[in-house]
Amino acid sequence: MWLYVAAALLGLFLLRRWHRERQTVPRLSEKHVLITGCDSGFGNLLARQLDARGLRVLAACLTEAGAAQLRAATSNRLQTVLLDVTSSKSIADVTAWVRERVGDRGLWGLVNNAGIAIPTAPNEWLTKEDFVKVLDVNLVGLVEVTLSLLPLVRRARGRVVNVASVMGHVSFFGGGYCISKYGVEAFSDSLRRELRPFGVQVSIIEPGGFQTGMIDPAPLVDGFVRLWQRLPAEAQAAYGRRYLDKYAESTTLLHRLSSSRLSLVTDAMTHALLSRCPRSRYAAGWDACLIFLPLSYCPAWLSDTILGLFLPIPASAVP
Repeated sequence: MWLYVAAALLGLFLLRRWHRERQTVPRLSEKHVLITGCDSGFGNLLARQLDARGLRVLAACLTEAGAAQLRAATSNRLQTVLLDVTSSKSIADVTAWVRERVGDRGLWGLVNNAGIAIPTAPNEWLTKEDFVKVLDVNLVGLVEVTLSLLPLVRRARGRVVNVASVMGHVSFFGGGYCISKYGVEAFSDSLRRELRPFGVQVSIIEPGGFQTGMIDPAPLVDGFVRLWQRLPAEAQAAYGRRYLDKYAESTTLLHRLSSSRLSLVTDAMTHALLSRCPRSRYAAGWDACLIFLPLSYCPAWLSDTILGLFLPIPASAVP
């Protein structure tokens, strides 16, 4: 008896959530959304999707070539601006540019999408500068962009959408990428609680593996070789050349298994921006939902054992 009651209540809860999440905010044509990292990948596709729905998209690109390509593929509503998220001056200039365009309405949506992954390698192969290069874009830049634009988002009682990763739950490889995504998770969590009283919603997007070009096998493998060559002789002997070759093969295999359906991620971003009841987190991709997120809740010995199956064995490994 109680089992049927529990099942019925659960069904009603899911039905109510489904109904609420399907409702979108009104007056889309009046809403401005700033997206970073629009040269390619998720940001580029999201800008085109939102433009097609009639929103006023402010697309921040790193290069003029990327901006020109995006303008050619969208309507006159979409406006582009050059932004380097590692430059405080560039962020300040873009903030002033956005303020001129949104006026008293404020900024409805901020999508922090810009990011890099290279250099990625075993941690011992990297220097402090290698870590800083990634953290400056993926975490510090994201924080500074958010803080600069928060007054405009608060005025609109709008949305902040931060792109993290399932690697913000499980660090599958070394380097600054996974560290930065853990940081994005923490920053977004605290920001969500702080801004809720102002009516601002903060959502985190957690993609799995997608073929965006950000982690292209060719430059990654070339990077592994360069990092290997600069290692001291003792470290090279400890890992062995076979470790380098197998590490590169595993990276190439993971890229092949990644999804090419970027819309899985951009649809989640769109829902976070336009739904009356956005979610706090969106997992995107079969590997995110079925592998990495479940692994993040497993005991360390189990997740280490499973993920260790994909890593090569160093030449001087303890027997």
